[in-house]
Amino acid sequence: MKTKHIAPAKAIHPGEILMDELEAREISQKEFAIKLGIQPTQLNEIIKGKRGITAEHAVLLGKGLNMEPIVWQNLQSLYELDRVIINERTQNRLVAIEEWDKIKNLIPEKYLKKMGAISGDPVHDLPYIKEFYDLNTLEELPAVYQKTESFLNRKSTKNTVDKINLMGWVNLIKATAKNIQIEKFDHRKEKEIITGLKKILANNKDTIEKCKKLLASYGINLITLKHPEKCAVDGVCFWSNKNPTIGLSVRYKRIDNFSFTLFHELGHIFCHLKENKETQFIDVELSMDIDHSKAEKEADQYAMDQLINPSNWEDFVTLPNRLEKKSLVKFAQLEGVHPAVVKGRLCFELNSYTIKVDIDNLLG
Repeated sequence: MKTKHIAPAKAIHPGEILMDELEAREISQKEFAIKLGIQPTQLNEIIKGKRGITAEHAVLLGKGLNMEPIVWQNLQSLYELDRVIINERTQNRLVAIEEWDKIKNLIPEKYLKKMGAISGDPVHDLPYIKEFYDLNTLEELPAVYQKTESFLNRKSTKNTVDKINLMGWVNLIKATAKNIQIEKFDHRKEKEIITGLKKILANNKDTIEKCKKLLASYGINLITLKHPEKCAVDGVCFWSNKNPTIGLSVRYKRIDNFSFTLFHELGHIFCHLKENKETQFIDVELSMDIDHSKAEKEADQYAMDQLINPSNWEDFVTLPNRLEKKSLVKFAQLEGVHPAVVKGRLCFELNSYTIKVDIDNLLG
C-alpha cells in the first residue's frame, strides 16, 4: 500500500538529528570528527545545516555510530524533498492569498463563513468558490451578478437588495439541493400535493419539516435557509438534477406568510418551470403591493386560488360578520386552511393590518 509523504511545517536538516545523537552518546564534535577522519569545521557545518550529507558522509556516520548508512542518506533525501514541497506549498499559498484578495469583495465572505460553507483558508476555499458559482475561472465571477437582474422577478421597494449576498444565498440553496436524493417528480400529482400541504398548514405543528417530507415524497425539494444581511429574499425556485427545488428564507415566522410564499413558489413550478427547466425565479420582498412581472402575478394568483377557492372567497368577503373570529374560523375550516391565512388575506384586501381578530399566526 502506498503512503503519502506529508511535509512538515519546517524541513529538518539531518545535522540536527546528528547533533542530538552525539549529545545523547556524550561524544564531542571534535572527537567524532577525528574518528571519521574529517575536519571538525566540516562536521560543524553539517550539524548547523550548512552542508549536506553526501554518500561518503553517510557511510562514515553509519560506521562511526554503528548505524546503517542508508538511514543518513534517507534523512538527507527527506530534508531536500521537504524543502521543495514546503517552497511549492508556500508559493501556492501566496498565489491563493493574492487571488482571494481580488474576489473577496465579490462574495458574501462573512455569510458563507457563518454558514460553514468556507473555512477562511484561501487554498481550500478558492476551488470551492469556483464550483459554488459554477465558474471555469475566477475571472467569470463578476458576470454572475450581471445575470442576476434577469432572474430577479420581484424587486423590493422597501429594502435595498445586496446582490452579492443574494446570489450567495441562492447558490447555497443550490449546493444543498445537489446532495439531496428524492423521488421522481410527477406534475400530474399537483392536486394531491396541494391537498396534503393544506392539511399540514392548517394543523400547523412541526410545519416546515412535515412540508419538506411531503414534498420530497412527490419529487420536490424544499430547503429552508436563513437569509444574509441586507437581503430581503423570500424564496427561489429552480430545477436541480431532475427535481424542482424551492428555497425559502422564512424571514417571517408566521403561518400565513409561510403558506403564501410556499404556494407562490409552487405556482412557479406548475405554471412556469414545468415546461422550462433552464430558468429560475428569485423572489425578493414577497408583497402583493409591489409591481412585478407577468410570471409573478400568475404565481401570486395561483397561491391565492389554491389556498382559498376564489368563488367561496367572493361570497365570504361580502358577509357582514366576516371580521368576527367565529365567522373567520368557520370559513377557514371549510376551506381547509389555517385561520391566519384567512385573516392575512382580509388584511391585504382591506389594506389594513390592524384588524382586531385574535388569531395566533405563529409558525408551528
